[in-house]
Amino acid sequence: MDSIRTRRRPPRGAGRAVVAAVLLAGTTFLGATTALADDGPSVPPGTEASSEPPVKLDSSDPDLKMPEGGTLAPGKVLDIIQVVEDEGGEERREDTNADVKFALQAEVLFGKDSAKLSSAANGRINAIADEIKKQDAKKVRVFGFTDNLGSSAHGDVLSKQRAQAVHNVLGKALTGTGITFEIRGYGEQYPIASNATEEGRKKNRRVEVSFPRGEG
Repeated sequence: MDSIRTRRRPPRGAGRAVVAAVLLAGTTFLGATTALADDGPSVPPGTEASSEPPVKLDSSDPDLKMPEGGTLAPGKVLDIIQVVEDEGGEERREDTNADVKFALQAEVLFGKDSAKLSSAANGRINAIADEIKKQDAKKVRVFGFTDNLGSSAHGDVLSKQRAQAVHNVLGKALTGTGITFEIRGYGEQYPIASNATEEGRKKNRRVEVSFPRGEG
């Protein structure tokens, strides 16, 4: 796992700024009320606005003044993101300060153009259920996505059916936990790679499961 941090201090008189970037990468991985949302706008996990900064900034502080009377933009907290992906890219986990998100490639879970789970799918989904229990999450989002091949309408239906199939397994594993599920199919919306190549389309055909982080 690599960690990269960069800091830059402007010349004297130009104000002070600190820019921090953290990149974490690795190659290891983990081995009920249901609310169905059929349509309408929603934001996929990992794209929510950051929370307010924990410490208020005094924009009138002379040490923070910008040249020629400029002022500071409102402060905000940036999430630190940790991404762990297995060697074949079939399973991916993203951790931020607020959320945990798993992305499973459709080929791992389903046959071609199918929403029927494969024999290997249950083990992977149940491992995610174990993590949901560990984080003591009370709301879980299950979102399906496809590539841009075929009609948009077909992709919308297939992605929703695949999200529902994953939810069915999670629901059984999490019986009695009081978790509320949000299930959506986004079709070809929100690609995470280029649809110009089969490699990119493979990444876009996926089901994502996300939930808030706990204290554990």
